[in-house]
Amino acid sequence: MTEEMREAFGQMLVELGRENPNIFVLDADLNTSTRTVLFAEEFPKRFIQCGVAEQNMMGIAAGLAATGCIPFPTTFAVFATKRACDQVSISIAYPRLNVNIPGSYPGLPVAKAGATHQSVEDLAIMRAMPNMRVVDPGDNEELRQVMRAAVEYAGPVYFRVSRPAVPDLPWPTGYSFQWGKAVTLREGTDIALLGTGFMTARCLGAAAALAQKGISARVDHHPCLKPFDQEAVADAAHKCGGILTTENHSIIGGLGSAAAEALVETCPVPMRRIGIQDQFVETGEVADLFAKYHTRMEDIVRAAEEMVRMKRTGEAQEA
Repeated sequence: MTEEMREAFGQMLVELGRENPNIFVLDADLNTSTRTVLFAEEFPKRFIQCGVAEQNMMGIAAGLAATGCIPFPTTFAVFATKRACDQVSISIAYPRLNVNIPGSYPGLPVAKAGATHQSVEDLAIMRAMPNMRVVDPGDNEELRQVMRAAVEYAGPVYFRVSRPAVPDLPWPTGYSFQWGKAVTLREGTDIALLGTGFMTARCLGAAAALAQKGISARVDHHPCLKPFDQEAVADAAHKCGGILTTENHSIIGGLGSAAAEALVETCPVPMRRIGIQDQFVETGEVADLFAKYHTRMEDIVRAAEEMVRMKRTGEAQEA
């Protein structure tokens, strides 16, 4: 476990700012929460405080990008994707400008901030937006790589920045983030667990627990929701015969939807989705919220066991 992801984000902004004088950071009165305060302290002339005016902030970011700058308009995910959706769509995505939009505090870990601050639809909104690339990094190291890739990519990018610290993932030797590519972190044959963001770490924990029960689970990490690695999903389906997706997001429009779209076009197999059902989430302690919405490691284990049991029963009946 390393520092909080938001802290890694703030530090990486400073590093990128030192390398590239064209990088600007815009803030919607949340710089201490999002940790853009680190950039503001080092580069005050390239830090723009927009106040609680997210739509205007996106317009300013579009203007900066049109002149050759590389802006990071930063706010909570819920405000970046819902309150400023029209400005992001028309002013940034439509002209395909190089604007990098960090969505901070996504999903359940917002906890006691309240329903107005909780975002479980942001990936769905951004996935549906033409020209927009969408990423949910698995840990701090991947976040840094995503941010660098976003700066180098000549187009709009939306990426999530979780609030809490997240476990380091066991990356294969030489791994580096690539647009539209998933990575297999554990091989398996009975079922494939697909994760995005910090949920991939829970998939790995679930796979280890399943191994103790005689179930071989493959774990694939899908950081990039758009473009999406359909080939990896088809391969997992072909080799395992069942797919279980996990995400800190609504099951509508996020990883579960992307995987289902891939499966129906390539290799249809039994599939289940773990995430927020079609509902708004309540306010409370983070652990209580994960329990209430069945997105804990033990929930992944339970769902995987049920799927494998049904698969084996069907195979036995056919035999």
